Amino acid sequence: MAAGRKPIPNNLKILHGNPGKRPINQREPKPAPIAPKCPAHLDKNAKREWKRVSPQLEAIGLLSRIDMAALAAYCQAYGRWVEAESAIRKHGMLIKSPNGYPMMSPYLVISNKAVDQMKSFMTEFGMTPSSRSRISVSPVEDKDDMEALLSGVK
Repeated sequence: MAAGRKPIPNNLKILHGNPGKRPINQREPKPAPIAPKCPAHLDKNAKREWKRVSPQLEAIGLLSRIDMAALAAYCQAYGRWVEAESAIRKHGMLIKSPNGYPMMSPYLVISNKAVDQMKSFMTEFGMTPSSRSRISVSPVEDKDDMEALLSGVK
């Protein structure tokens, strides 16, 4: 495997306007833009985030069933971040060590790690202002029942 930049999926390359003008992979898999079901193992805050972002990602065609694990990982990192921030508000950013000296709260470390994980996934899904500024999309159009029947789509 060659070193270097990781390949950009075709849909993102096209949405960015194919800035490198490299040939588009015509054989890249194209999963249907259908949101996966929210995994049961996510915590309360992660499920809330899933319900907030999945319809939006699906509407712009950037989420499919195969993306379940990536979105779940983002949402779980979000849930971890919310929980850590709550603990920081309750206990503060500094705690006393067993020797009585002030030290950084372990919740601050958890929060910072969760933010790093979230940022990584948000960039993949076009969920940051800078990653979104490079994307141009048309919303996925819903076909009404009659149009679906006439076109043979089930």
